[in-house]
Amino acid sequence: MASASSTSPSNPYADAGVDTAAGDRAVDLMKAAVQRTQGPEVLGGVGGFAGMFDASALRGYARPLLATSTDGVGTKVAIAQAIDKHDTVGIDLVGMVVDDIVVVGAAPLFMTDYIACGKVVPERIAQIVAGIAEGCATTGTALLGGETAEHPGLLGPHDYDIAGAATGVVEADRMLGARHVRDGDAVLALESSGLHSNGYSLVRHIIAQRGISYTEPAPDLGSTTWGESLLEPTRLYTVPLLRLADTLGGGLRALSHVTGGGIAANLARVLPAGAWVDVDRATWAPPVVFRVLAEAGGLSLADTEGTWNLGVGFLTVVDAAQVEQARAALAADGIPAWQVGVVQTDSRPDGHYEQGAKGVDGGAVRLVGAFAASAPTGTSSDGGN
Repeated sequence: MASASSTSPSNPYADAGVDTAAGDRAVDLMKAAVQRTQGPEVLGGVGGFAGMFDASALRGYARPLLATSTDGVGTKVAIAQAIDKHDTVGIDLVGMVVDDIVVVGAAPLFMTDYIACGKVVPERIAQIVAGIAEGCATTGTALLGGETAEHPGLLGPHDYDIAGAATGVVEADRMLGARHVRDGDAVLALESSGLHSNGYSLVRHIIAQRGISYTEPAPDLGSTTWGESLLEPTRLYTVPLLRLADTLGGGLRALSHVTGGGIAANLARVLPAGAWVDVDRATWAPPVVFRVLAEAGGLSLADTEGTWNLGVGFLTVVDAAQVEQARAALAADGIPAWQVGVVQTDSRPDGHYEQGAKGVDGGAVRLVGAFAASAPTGTSSDGGN
């Protein structure tokens, strides 16, 4: 019988499929990327049980309101897993979370993330977190901490899902929303970078139906593969929209993040009850990725309006007298914007409108007319005016 000193100690947790050493290695690999997002307000560094943020700066607010949001990236991660490319889904996560709190005018303070996986592959986890850190740095958000959880038996060894939560702050008298919207205000659309992170269940259904491999070239979408094209990162709007709020002052009334539900439903959420908008499709041409996918799925673009953003990542409601000022400010930040409609409060026309959404008793919105002609492959629409 061998002596105890001549054998390695048993590790029942490792035998069950959980590799804590790999988790520690993942933390080591991600540490530098996380630290680049952290200023002097962050205390304690990486690896603590809780992230710490010095809120002393909030004493400068007359009435600081905290805003928080939590979300994930959805089934877009399945495409990242299919082509083993994990460095951009973290940017998508920041877009889904941090760009939600800017809707009320809040500047982000910090974010935490959660990664659940079947097996911790340190390099893969580090790539995911590097993308989150990049998005946080772009939006001025401290990545305060997070958790990587290994779930063998529940998730396959190459499977993972990601989620995050962010907190921001806005001065009470600068909070944006439906209460500021007025009859005659203009609605501007802000160009998206593509699908962002919504509607990927439909995307994946179409790809599967057509028997397309994500590693196949996608000539209609440019020189990349299907998978690379469909992983185009979400455009981040936080900093440009905070600058726009400073530029327009009270002329910026409300913001809407076009995510699940599409353009009409999300705009309706930030309009007051009784207000309505006809969004004119003719003011822009949806980017080629939407047209190619719709055609591949045997769908019209109108069929997808409740699922995809169709080239509009955000909507702003602004004072009609400040439309050109708003467009110029956004253009200076590299975001094309164009007017798609006008807020009205008189009797609305007959027809189907999206009336509020997500439990919000808001305004009413519908899309009217026909989309502009398709932009050439590899370019985006100029959006009209």
